[in-house]
Amino acid sequence: MPKSILQRLEARGLRMTDQRRTIAQVIEAAADHPDVEELHARANALDARISLATVYRTVKLLEEAGILERLEFGDGRARFEDSQRAHHDHLIDMDTGEVIEFCDPEIEELQERIARRLGYRLEGHRLELLGRRIKP
Repeated sequence: MPKSILQRLEARGLRMTDQRRTIAQVIEAAADHPDVEELHARANALDARISLATVYRTVKLLEEAGILERLEFGDGRARFEDSQRAHHDHLIDMDTGEVIEFCDPEIEELQERIARRLGYRLEGHRLELLGRRIKP
């Protein structure tokens, strides 16, 4: 079972402040892909002392430590998710910006076959599909 963000921070010997703990808890609770401003709003609702600058510094620290993964969905905002979340791909609605997570065994197998055919062992991948909802 993956360790919590707090456990991974502590295992790396990084200093844990109350504000970092709150930000880590907010990230861990996120079911979506928040950007820094969204993380700040959520953390600030729990602790009004947390500044936007603190969230930026903490996100940078977590990203450099390999705990957070930066995602770019083409809307000009960097979004983040826990790097140890179960593997999934993304479908981005180009009209609304909604990000839909999915995992398809056929796509996973196809990627493995392609890598093997080209002489590689697949170590990871990122798949982002861009689309518009089909109107009936």
